[in-house]
Parts: sequence; C-alpha cells; structure tokens
Amino acid sequence: MRLLVAEDDPRLRDVLVRGLEASGYFVDAVENGAEALEFLDAYEYAVAILDWRMPRLTGIDVVERIRSAANGTAVLMLTARDAPADRVAGLDAGADDYLVKPFNFDELLARVRALQRRPGGTDGRVLRRGPLALDLVTREVMAGDFPLHLTATEFRILELLMLRAPAVVDRQLIAQHAWKDETQPMGSNAIDVRMARLRGKLAGTGAEVVTVRGSGYRLAAT
Repeated sequence: MRLLVAEDDPRLRDVLVRGLEASGYFVDAVENGAEALEFLDAYEYAVAILDWRMPRLTGIDVVERIRSAANGTAVLMLTARDAPADRVAGLDAGADDYLVKPFNFDELLARVRALQRRPGGTDGRVLRRGPLALDLVTREVMAGDFPLHLTATEFRILELLMLRAPAVVDRQLIAQHAWKDETQPMGSNAIDVRMARLRGKLAGTGAEVVTVRGSGYRLAAT
C-alpha cells in the first residue's frame, strides 16, 4: 500500500520512511504542507501521516483543505502538542487519529494498519474476505487451512482487492499501490501478468479475481 509522510524534520522523516518501507509500504515523503496538498490532490493514499507544524501549510491546514474537497484519505496527525484542546482541534479539523511525539514506532504501525482498513472497523490485523485471511503484520495469506505463497507484488494487489471488496479497483490505483513507480506497469501487460498469476494461486480456494471490462478488477466468491 502507498502512504504519504509529510514531516519537516529530515531525521524523523528519514526514520519514518525507512521504517514504513521495511514494513512493506511504498512511501512518498515531503517536507512541507504545500507539497503534501499537491501529492494528496494527485494520488490516492491508504493513509497520510502529517506533522502538525510544517512550513507553508500546517498539518491542520492540509486536513481542512482536503476535507473541504471531499478527499476521504485517512489522516494520522503527528504532533508534540498533547493538550486535550489540541487533540480536539486536530480531530475536529478532520484528522482520523492523533499521535504525540515522541512515539513508539510499533504503535505508529498499529495505528496505520487500523486506519487503512475499510470503513466500519470490522477488520483487525487480519483481513478476512470469504475463505481468505491476510495478516497485515506477518504478511501471510491463508485460504482456509492452506497458505498461499505470493510474491510481494501479488500480496499488495490482493491486499488492495480485499480492502476494497466487493468494489471494483481500477488499474491506475493498482499500479499506485503495488509498484513503487506507478508508471512502470502502465502501458504494459505487467498488471495482466500479475493478475493471471494471482488467479492461478487462488484457483480452488473459493475466491477469484474478476475482470470488470473497462473498469478494473474485484475480488469475488466463486
């Protein structure tokens, strides 16, 4: 999945990027609120991690602007401000969660996982759709009692399809979330090849990837 990190402290930004990428995410990182707004306008992110105090536009400014534009990206606000009034201000502006610096990185990961789940809060660390169970922490996938051995790209595609199920996911969004450079698979058969391989691995499990012509793909029960 693809995340946005907006943090003006270069050392903390580097720590966040390295830690999140080591946990299997693709990360776009910016150093100010104006750049964060540009990226949020251009791409769809599973979660945006925004520092409260940034140059040009603050994290609060960014949240208020994307919410006014009906952008529903999940937002985790990072800040050194821990007074109740500050937390209320951040949440009222449209942030979904709030983490006070300094923080434990494992807690940040847990909050990111919670925010990337589909609305309704029915998922824990394990996504369950029909016979499939995908563990967001161990990155293992089970079909009933049997493990599915997926490549990293196949895992990211299935994760996205499971998070969005039963909705259709278009090719551009798949490219953004499954490839570091989202332009790489576009204009080639890379997505089709990965989908064919994923279909083969799902054969007989009770779940399948369905092609919706002209729209994209969705996960369905066989």
